[in-house]
Amino acid sequence: MSSKACRLNVHLDHVVGTISRNLYGHFAEHLGTCIYEGIWVGPESRIPNTAGYRNDTIEALRELAPPVLRWPGGCFADDYHWRDGVGPRDRRPRRINRHWGQVVETNEFGTDEFIGLCRLIGAEPYVCANVGSGTPAEMSDWIEYCNASADSTLATMRAENGSPEPHDVTYWGIGNENWGCGGSLDPEDYCGMFRRFSTFATGLGRTRPYRIACGPCGNDLDWTHRFLEKLGGRFGLIEGFAPHLYQGSAGTSLRFTDAEYYDLTSRFLGMERMICQQRAAMDGFDPDRRVGLVVDEWGVWHPDATPGFLKQQNTLRDAVAAAAILDVFNRHADKIVMANIAQTVNVLQSMILTDGEKFVLTPTYHVFRMYRPHQDAQLVFSELESDRVQAYPDKTDDPTLAPTLAGSASKQNRTVTITLVNRHLTEARIVDVRLIASESVSVKRASGTVLTAETPQAHNTFESPAAVEPADQAITVVGERFKHILPPCSVTRLQVDLD
Repeated sequence: MSSKACRLNVHLDHVVGTISRNLYGHFAEHLGTCIYEGIWVGPESRIPNTAGYRNDTIEALRELAPPVLRWPGGCFADDYHWRDGVGPRDRRPRRINRHWGQVVETNEFGTDEFIGLCRLIGAEPYVCANVGSGTPAEMSDWIEYCNASADSTLATMRAENGSPEPHDVTYWGIGNENWGCGGSLDPEDYCGMFRRFSTFATGLGRTRPYRIACGPCGNDLDWTHRFLEKLGGRFGLIEGFAPHLYQGSAGTSLRFTDAEYYDLTSRFLGMERMICQQRAAMDGFDPDRRVGLVVDEWGVWHPDATPGFLKQQNTLRDAVAAAAILDVFNRHADKIVMANIAQTVNVLQSMILTDGEKFVLTPTYHVFRMYRPHQDAQLVFSELESDRVQAYPDKTDDPTLAPTLAGSASKQNRTVTITLVNRHLTEARIVDVRLIASESVSVKRASGTVLTAETPQAHNTFESPAAVEPADQAITVVGERFKHILPPCSVTRLQVDLD
């Protein structure tokens, strides 16, 4: 294994902004076995559970400190009618999930179960309302059911269903992917509907709704310009604007070449470009940034994801890609206010895989656990040397000419957290870290954690759950500097406690 030296300067006094904990959000849709089996098994299940929520999933998610959880979709949201999912479970109607597998939706998991899940794992609930097949009145009633503290019929219904106190749901998506499965609308048509729905998404009780509009598919600047032009400066109706961006992979989830590995792990450049260009387009209409940029859905979508259910395996390659994206979010913390990976359990780039009673954590789960100290920390400016690697050397116009080494740095109280991704498959990086401040820096202790494996195809299975998991590393600091070896194809977290 060869290695190459590089330098990282971390400027502790140069604070760029705060890394919102909401950049580490999650997404759970009624899709495949994400909700049923992955999260909810029912109180009578032989799978160990607490009031119907499977214990292993709840314990694992709680460890991530998830800031926000988006539900019930996804495409499912614009065919979901919330009254189907409240009241006695044995009386709830059974519907066909038209978008995902055409399986029977029992509605056993509804609004109150979702709020219960959020309370168990410590997440803020984010509800996506039905615009495609719903009405403003239905959405307004849902908000009243969740948030009203007065003695209204809907608040009384909520109390009779076991929740006398308001759910205090702040985040409300006004439709989902309305350019596609949410109605096949043009941006002008959707904006007209958004303005109508949002007018009736009013604050009740203690909570003022944070209303999030459907943004484009990927970095479609035309959609953004046309939506904002139609909005006509009515910024009192909107708090968030949400594009979606998935990374389509080359090869399959487990079978891919070196070039295909570089191709996928380079795609974080597309996310960086989207954030910068979408924010710039929004700034043209909203220079005061009253509207926050939200990446509602993001993640790796492999071509072999199970049709209709979207279950796929999760390798070290996916973890490296996820870490690169999280570092992008961190570095652009001044431009983006929320992001939600798709999805939490058993769907696309999930944290957890289950099969009946079987349970395993994915490499992507470990990345989110490693990056947890960045949440609500201060982003500090860092300078990192890096070379670049080309996925397909025979292509002179290859857009995936991305840095082999990238990362971000933050500080919280007296702790500095540095995360670094070495994408190179064969070369280690010896990084020379220097902490720079106006006053002398004195280090009390330092530690390292690395996630890597022998091959980028490595993954965790029910039989081998620890094939890819973090390992601790020792760090020796001399003054304000230290050197550290980053293995090939690895994600590393360095933490330094200052006196």
